[in-house]
Amino acid sequence: MHCSANMDFCIDSDDTLHEECGVFGIFCNDAEQDVAPLVYYGLFSLQHRGQESAGIAAAKDKHIEIHKGIGLVGEIFTAETLSHIKGSAAVGHVRYSTNDATSPENAQPFVSRFKLGSIAVAHNGKLTNADVVRELLEDAGIGFVSSSDSEVIINLIAKNYKKGLEKALTDTIKFIKGSYALVVLTDDALVGARDPNGIRPLCLGQIDNKNSKYNGWILASESCAIEAAGGKLVRDIEPGEVVIINRDQVLSFSFSEKTRRAVCSFEYVYFARPDSVIDGIDVYNSRIRAGETLGRESGVAADLVIGVPDSGVPAAMGYGRATGTPFGMGIVKNKYIGRTFIASGQSEREKAVSLKHFIIRSEVSGKRIVLIDDSIVRGTTSRRLVSLLKDAGAKEVHIRVCSPPVRFPCYFGIDTPHRKDLISNAANPNELCKSLGADSLAFISVKGLLESIDAHCASDTPGSCGFCLGCFTGEYPISVS
Repeated sequence: MHCSANMDFCIDSDDTLHEECGVFGIFCNDAEQDVAPLVYYGLFSLQHRGQESAGIAAAKDKHIEIHKGIGLVGEIFTAETLSHIKGSAAVGHVRYSTNDATSPENAQPFVSRFKLGSIAVAHNGKLTNADVVRELLEDAGIGFVSSSDSEVIINLIAKNYKKGLEKALTDTIKFIKGSYALVVLTDDALVGARDPNGIRPLCLGQIDNKNSKYNGWILASESCAIEAAGGKLVRDIEPGEVVIINRDQVLSFSFSEKTRRAVCSFEYVYFARPDSVIDGIDVYNSRIRAGETLGRESGVAADLVIGVPDSGVPAAMGYGRATGTPFGMGIVKNKYIGRTFIASGQSEREKAVSLKHFIIRSEVSGKRIVLIDDSIVRGTTSRRLVSLLKDAGAKEVHIRVCSPPVRFPCYFGIDTPHRKDLISNAANPNELCKSLGADSLAFISVKGLLESIDAHCASDTPGSCGFCLGCFTGEYPISVS
């Protein structure tokens, strides 16, 4: 849609949605092997899912020890640190929080030690009934040291542990509501669990000693982390499934008969690493297909198509294939600046946006540019990039977006602004286009997004096709009231 209106918006943050967590767990069959280095590799590969805190808990000799802190994986763990984390089974976590980045109490995993043993929990997701459950536990005399949903989960498991691990897990999982991908470490087992809708991803991998000294099983948020630790993807954990791994077996059972797959569609748009496979779908190719769909739905005459690094680049390639528009780099991303949301104040955020992306003038000068981005949330980055491109001599800048307009908040583990702060909720595309300074603006359709993720969604009435679209449509897979 071409711009004709004139509307100004007050922007107070950057233009990206943020995943809250990544989880990783490994169980090695050789009790003498220490697996902390493999957890480190796995967490390093999941760093994109959370940059505010990280931790590793390992089990050895019926005892769980933990090391965690505020910062990036490479800042918290050194070779010396890892050498002191002993155990043949371990879980790890990287975290992004909404408002307590400097709160060490909320860093994960959480560990509980009690008469019957020890457990550690790492959780990706968000419980919709966490406050209610927390209050019930507090009334029963159980104390909390953090504001995290994950501490609610570990306290529930600990409270029910006298019934045995499997029953404690089942009772806990049936009591909580919302989204969760869990890895749980006990003195002698590793457990994975995924909510009945599979909103947050979790997969199972295997590592053997053909090419490694390790032999065992891995649980991770994404397949890229399994590969980083030297393993191979076996399959995804199914919605409503629990997997218990010990030295004798890998036990799997379903804790919910009412499962309806509703995987977060933003995993494919932005969150997941492009080399990951989630629920059998190749993330990189889904982004290529999204660009191709954008080209078919809203192609425009142009001299060059460029993508906003990193997730917009595959889509730009797909757009170029579909429209015949030459693909170029155009924008260079500064790899040595943190994501702009880490900045604490508005002026710092604006400066961070300026330092994050740079334009290759010789590539864009005098050309009509199609700029492909994964999403527009508040508009800060998009507005700045349009300005930079035109300052570099671009004749026209046409924005194409690989997701539909984000108009509703997420309640399942993604940091979204309040609805009033979502720029697509406050303006129609024509007004938004003018606000961003672009020559035209178009979003992929909901149907087009679904088809790009999964070709089986290509019917005229695809429904959700097994994906959560709540932030686009306001229709959520479970009640959020």
